[in-house]
Amino acid sequence: MGNPDSKTPAFAAFGMCVLGLVIAAIQGFTHGSLLGGIIAGLGTIPACFGMWKGIQQETQGTLAISVAAVLVSLTTAGLLIILRVIYWLH
Repeated sequence: MGNPDSKTPAFAAFGMCVLGLVIAAIQGFTHGSLLGGIIAGLGTIPACFGMWKGIQQETQGTLAISVAAVLVSLTTAGLLIILRVIYWLH
């Protein structure tokens, strides 16, 4: 089993997603947020590091949480950026 710090990058990625959503909520969530989307998208960096760490340590828990963090980061970023582009075009 990996050390307790092996899940920290995934939790950092989830934190960046939450920060992106908070920024979008301040601007009006239905309008999206370019800055919030970028911050949420940058959450993939620590999540990918967590995936690499999980592979190196051969721990399925760390790898699974990190994969989920990558998917949540990309989904959140895509949603916020697409909503902002739609708002601009409207």
